[in-house]
Amino acid sequence: MAFQQNSRGGRPNQGRPQGGGGRSFGGGSRSGGGGGRRGGGNRGPAKKYIHPSKFINQAVAKADEILYESKHTFADFPFGAQLHHNVASKGYTNPSAIQDQAIPHIIDGRDVIGLANTGTGKTAAFLLPIIERQSGITLRPSVLIMAPTRELAQQIDEEFRVFARGLDLYSTLVVGGVNIDRQIRDLKRRPHVIIGTPGRLKDLMRRNVLQLKNMTTLVLDEADRMLDMGFLPDIREIVNEMPRERQTLFFSATITPEIQALVNTFLNDPVTVSVRTSETSEHVEQDVIEARDKMHKVELLEELLKQAAYDKVLIFGETKFGVQRLSDHLDNIGIPSVAIHGNKNQSQRQRALKQFKDNRVKVLVATDVAARGLDIPNVSHVINFDTPQTYEDYTHRIGRTGRGGARGHAHTFIEQR
Repeated sequence: MAFQQNSRGGRPNQGRPQGGGGRSFGGGSRSGGGGGRRGGGNRGPAKKYIHPSKFINQAVAKADEILYESKHTFADFPFGAQLHHNVASKGYTNPSAIQDQAIPHIIDGRDVIGLANTGTGKTAAFLLPIIERQSGITLRPSVLIMAPTRELAQQIDEEFRVFARGLDLYSTLVVGGVNIDRQIRDLKRRPHVIIGTPGRLKDLMRRNVLQLKNMTTLVLDEADRMLDMGFLPDIREIVNEMPRERQTLFFSATITPEIQALVNTFLNDPVTVSVRTSETSEHVEQDVIEARDKMHKVELLEELLKQAAYDKVLIFGETKFGVQRLSDHLDNIGIPSVAIHGNKNQSQRQRALKQFKDNRVKVLVATDVAARGLDIPNVSHVINFDTPQTYEDYTHRIGRTGRGGARGHAHTFIEQR
């Protein structure tokens, strides 16, 4: 099914099967071009209007991209032999822009503000120098890494374990949705690195299980998203328990006034490393699909997913209920699908994500909160079944496809005009 936009960037020529009515998908959320508030009685900020033209973009061919030329190779960095071996085992030779520019400052002990899009290799940019600097530190735990979602914290923990192999360094993952008693036992073993989400970290701190007085390093990953999710009070409470003399690494896709205020409070004479690309991926072919109502959206979506080109598809919905119902519907009609959202516990989320990564299902339906920061290779299409709250959320959504300069595809459903 081809989408053809007119010369003014308007509506695509899209075949529309007849029919409508019946069950509702999307949990009461609005499906228009970005106006209104969250529907279905959900509380939340007003959804900002996004003009449909912002969802349309012709992708730039990979050949048009100017590739970043790194000043270093990984072999140039002053890592120990085992860490160099672990990096080489991952097949890493030349660092990405954020790695190339941030690692030397972090090794030197400087506070760093890293402005980088998701998928640019920022996790390794802070983990590798942190692991190297741990060799001279005896106090444990000494590193606290905060992330906005369970999935991102899990990915950071997995990457840490790979890079720290053979170095006798240990981490503990503390996130919601998992038995807290096991996490308490893990913390009592005094790991070197604690990786977690603000809510669970604050809970453990208030139980006097999490001691922060010996921390030498703080990492705030995707700080902009943590603020969006309302974690600022939790973050302040946690950081206030840490020593003033520490190294702080602050990663964000944007610098807003609120984030600048955090930077001024938490960091000491920081170095700023900015490798942000344009506000939306240039390698993602973006277009809109007009639908009369939710049932029409489902019919159009089914048509798309039956095409061979849609082999690994990430679909975004607005509400937990709507995401689960849409995933169940697709699965029931023979399109293998799983869902991740806030009502899933951690093991359910991890199982669903692994099924999608391993290509055992072709569709993952997710809410913004659940999918933020996920690193999923080879996503062929991102489909916005419900429009995002903000244009920034949109850029994060479509950033799941078109990774590494490859061409990606994004479709956004809007109300028929």
